[in-house]
Amino acid sequence: MRILIIHNQYQHLGGEDFVLKQEMDALKRNHEVELYQVTNQKGLQGYKQYLLYPFNWIQAKKVKSKITAFAPDLIHLHNMHYGLGPFFIQTIKKLKIPMVMTVHNFRLLCPSATLFSEGNLYLNSLNSAFPWDAVQKKVLENSILKTFWTAFTYWIHRKIGTFKSIDKFIVLSEFSKSIFARSNFEVSQNKFVVKPNFATSIEPTQAITDHSFVYVGRLSEEKGIIPLLHAWKSTTHKLKIFGTGPLENEVRIIVQNSPNISYLGFQDKPTLNRHMAGALAVIVPSVCYESMPLAVIEAFALGTPVIASQIGILAEMVVPLYTGLLFDPHNHSNLVKTLAKWEELPLEKLNEIKKNCRKEFLTHYTQDIIIDKLITIYQDVINDHKIK
Repeated sequence: MRILIIHNQYQHLGGEDFVLKQEMDALKRNHEVELYQVTNQKGLQGYKQYLLYPFNWIQAKKVKSKITAFAPDLIHLHNMHYGLGPFFIQTIKKLKIPMVMTVHNFRLLCPSATLFSEGNLYLNSLNSAFPWDAVQKKVLENSILKTFWTAFTYWIHRKIGTFKSIDKFIVLSEFSKSIFARSNFEVSQNKFVVKPNFATSIEPTQAITDHSFVYVGRLSEEKGIIPLLHAWKSTTHKLKIFGTGPLENEVRIIVQNSPNISYLGFQDKPTLNRHMAGALAVIVPSVCYESMPLAVIEAFALGTPVIASQIGILAEMVVPLYTGLLFDPHNHSNLVKTLAKWEELPLEKLNEIKKNCRKEFLTHYTQDIIIDKLITIYQDVINDHKIK
């Protein structure tokens, strides 16, 4: 199968970029795969990209040239924000090539992309004719102009039916699918199919066991890192933090005055795996709707339990006393009580939970399982096209 992947890379690489590379490397083992990628720019070039966001005819022309040269059997779209924009989808429609799109976030529904604003879940855009409230609240990077232009871009393409040209939308969980179902997104629910992310098989060896909990992720407001740290300061539990992001300086300041919290910044995968494998649990304190957090899947792959927010997909992936525990991220005392409950569990129960985590990974999140699902989706879409 000849597969063309189209993706807009962020200035600072994130989970979507990592998932794309991982998936692409797996597909290349048995298929011909090429990537058309645009990278968001800074300065004047970045302003030009943003200005062209709704109707980037330059990118549409380049995409057409790439398709003509490669002649794919199927096109797989990922991110479109903001150097690419959705206009090229119209070009693919005219060429009548089967097309799927992985929905990594909720930008099709709200310019925030995360359904998060001002420290809380933000769902006002889900059924708005136009997300004026989101614009007024500056839900994207606290900018009224960026929020409006992003909102307009997706609103106009919903109006002209651009997204109806996509054959299948791949969402990462049943929870994400339910969010689209309750919105006014004008695409049939029959076009949505669930395919989770995966982690490459990790054997839990060479673990660093120092009786610590571990946080791995972006240091940003929607990840709940600051409320987590303020709650953690009132405990004696050890916490190691891995990651970078816009709140890094604030994290460093809190850590300086907290002897039980360590900030270790960015680390390579082997190092992260050793710390995660030996952790008492991986902490996922998100206060937004996650799509499919890799930190949970990678923890399961290592046989490490997860203590997570009882929000959205996290409340589906983490089953209390089976693969970990859940807590209210807005309630400091609830987190403290949850940690105390975890520490009181007998060793036999903890070992049982660790085995359950590894079992969950092997049953649901291995590369072979997920890539097989993806290829089935591709084949179904291609066969539907042939019938049409």
